[in-house]
Amino acid sequence: MLTVGVDVGGTSIRAGVVDADGAVLDTARALTPRGEAALEATVARVIGEVAARHRVAAAGLALAGFVTPDRRGVRFAPHLSWRDAPVAERIAERTGLPVVVEHDANAAALAERHHGAAAGPSTVVFLALGTGIGSALLLDGELYRGAHGVAPELGHLRVVPGGRPCPCGKAGCWERYCSGTALATTAVELLARDPGRSPVLRRFVADDPGQLTGRRGAAAARDGDPIACAAVAELAHWLGEGLSLVADVFDPELVVIGGGVSGSAPLFLDDAREHYAACLTGAGRRPLARIRTAQLGDAAAVVGAARLARGACR
Repeated sequence: MLTVGVDVGGTSIRAGVVDADGAVLDTARALTPRGEAALEATVARVIGEVAARHRVAAAGLALAGFVTPDRRGVRFAPHLSWRDAPVAERIAERTGLPVVVEHDANAAALAERHHGAAAGPSTVVFLALGTGIGSALLLDGELYRGAHGVAPELGHLRVVPGGRPCPCGKAGCWERYCSGTALATTAVELLARDPGRSPVLRRFVADDPGQLTGRRGAAAARDGDPIACAAVAELAHWLGEGLSLVADVFDPELVVIGGGVSGSAPLFLDDAREHYAACLTGAGRRPLARIRTAQLGDAAAVVGAARLARGACR
């Protein structure tokens, strides 16, 4: 059975035809439009594009937002136009296929469970470090969504009271200190204090600090830039700090780090592990969670959504 997984992002939409082994056989892409009707038409179009080339049985959508417990509706998606929308029903009407909806981190975690780095352990926390932090919890191989379908929002644990403002409305959230956005923000702050230490990064922020992205900061750190290296060290500190909180609450056997920032893991993961081990409650007297990087890359949400869609056909 072939199904379609669709990663509906704030910038682009990617659909993939996926087989039972998690292999992506074909893809289609489009830019994400504004407005509900245009968004739904575009999602249906990319599904239809790949469905025209393959015999598919269902479709799954993965997105960053609050999904209803029945995986049919979207309560809120900060980077999309859906608000309390019956998304599965609308896309099903447009495509003629059964449709399910899932949070993108949940979909990615499910894909890593069956086809990647999360196979085996009974308790797994998945963290997607990108613009922010997406997160998922697997208990005995099953996704835990909470009573209302929105758990776990680990990126919005408050780690610095009164800290950096977050788009969620709070201040000091973990993702404001441990994400691609956070890496860039930290670098800009450090550069403002000592601009002479990094002529390379200073050129990026001369006209617009927004030109200094997390990706550029990581690249500069790989080249040994002192400001970028200091920003990466801060990210490692906050990753270890947050992981200790996560371990205190969930006591996972495994933590899988995915998302775009995970591609730079050699720069920070060893230091993060060390800090996690040092500040964990009961440090030195309890087992530590293993920490691994994800294996499926940017295909994880597509593969996971397609797997969920397969279940909708039964």
